[in-house]
Amino acid sequence: MNKETIYLAGGCFWGTQQYLDTIEGVLQTTVGYAMGNHKRTLQLVTKTVSYEDVCRGSGHTEAVEVIFDRDVISLMDLLKEFFYSIDPLSFGRQGMDIGMQYRTGIYSLTTEQRADAAVALVHLQKQYVEPVVVENMPLLQFVPAEEYHQKYLEKHPDGYCHIDYKKIEREKARCVSPRNYTAMTKEEMKEKLTDLQYQVTQRNATEPPFNNAFWNTKREGIYVDITSGEPLFSSRDKFLSSCGWPSFSKPIDPNTIREFDDLSFDMMRTEVRSRVGNAHLGHVFPDGPEETGGMRYCINSASLRFIPKEDMEEQGYGDFLQFVESPEQEN
Repeated sequence: MNKETIYLAGGCFWGTQQYLDTIEGVLQTTVGYAMGNHKRTLQLVTKTVSYEDVCRGSGHTEAVEVIFDRDVISLMDLLKEFFYSIDPLSFGRQGMDIGMQYRTGIYSLTTEQRADAAVALVHLQKQYVEPVVVENMPLLQFVPAEEYHQKYLEKHPDGYCHIDYKKIEREKARCVSPRNYTAMTKEEMKEKLTDLQYQVTQRNATEPPFNNAFWNTKREGIYVDITSGEPLFSSRDKFLSSCGWPSFSKPIDPNTIREFDDLSFDMMRTEVRSRVGNAHLGHVFPDGPEETGGMRYCINSASLRFIPKEDMEEQGYGDFLQFVESPEQEN
């Protein structure tokens, strides 16, 4: 066994500890208070800080001491798992908690750990346009929290937890970087899009059912946002429904789809828009095939550009062939 210790702050330490305890290779966790407004040397056991002190503005952040087995999980992989559980763009807020004690951070014991954390944060930043605000600093102090905070959610299963496990599922499915795509300007759209494509993507129009380009297409390939080229859907997840529009059970990367409440026409629906292009795509409904998750993304053909499988490599989408090929083909 090759033990190593790192200190991670991810918002309320109740939920962060419970999540980290689920990661294979994590041996032991302890919640406590890291850093603070002081210029003192590393102190791991000095009982000088209480929860009340932290709430009054001591400058500490709620953190978790994580002891893990490097033979099972590397620090880089542990940090990758940790990043799934936080909003790396938010400083001083995670979930419903607001304040300096809820800022996110990686606090290291060695220069090697800090260097690894710096590399991990560079990789994380590539997934976002906005700046990542996760701290990466040497640990100055860690004071274990009061006993009632330790393993709090094991003692109180119905207690507050800010960790969004559905978000973690989305983050683990992240495979499309928004940095690789650029939305057309309004002038470019008016020049390059047909009137129907413009009306659908920019003015939330709906094309006629059963009279559109892709409602019954069966060719292998991917469907990208017509306004930005960002990959959205795969032919592998397309199914023929009775609605008359292209229907998909899921997007290639759930992070490429934005959902909004749509109360138009005296109905309650969920509109879906593209991430980079902010183009209106259609709606999503919970009436899809149960065997594929039960969702139906009902999408306007006019908001999509289809790229056949045989052209994907040439057009720069070779990395997404894995999402088109069947499991049998992949093997």
